[in-house]
Amino acid sequence: MSVLSRDTWVLVADSEKALFLRNETDADNPNLVVVREEEQSNPKDVAQSANKPGRMQDTGRQQTSAVEDTDWHELAKERFADDLAGILFRQAEKHKFERIVIAAAPQVLGALRDKLHKEVQWRVVAEVDKNLTNHPVDQIESLLHDQFDTA
Repeated sequence: MSVLSRDTWVLVADSEKALFLRNETDADNPNLVVVREEEQSNPKDVAQSANKPGRMQDTGRQQTSAVEDTDWHELAKERFADDLAGILFRQAEKHKFERIVIAAAPQVLGALRDKLHKEVQWRVVAEVDKNLTNHPVDQIESLLHDQFDTA
């Protein structure tokens, strides 16, 4: 069976946006249709931090050291992978898809891979470690077709 067979889902994600697509046709001429879109508002860390970094007393006299503040921007990126894994699990439980291709930026792909439930893991038929979120759907179709047609 070809990777992009009919009804195969494709998740295209980065750390802030995700498209859930379904192939309406066959692998020879994929026609990906948007099933769902997810996006999180994730301003730069400076905009999310309320306080200046803390200070802590050192063992020496009259000495303090800066304490690293939480990077809220990075934390939100990690949580987005959690959110996507949860969405995929709920959709798999409802039998919305039997096969899925995950195309994501390498860092996101790694984080997502670690968080996927077994119910989703066995449905993953391919992974593409590229960020395709800013590509139009027809380009995503072509890129995936080319990648799997030569594989």
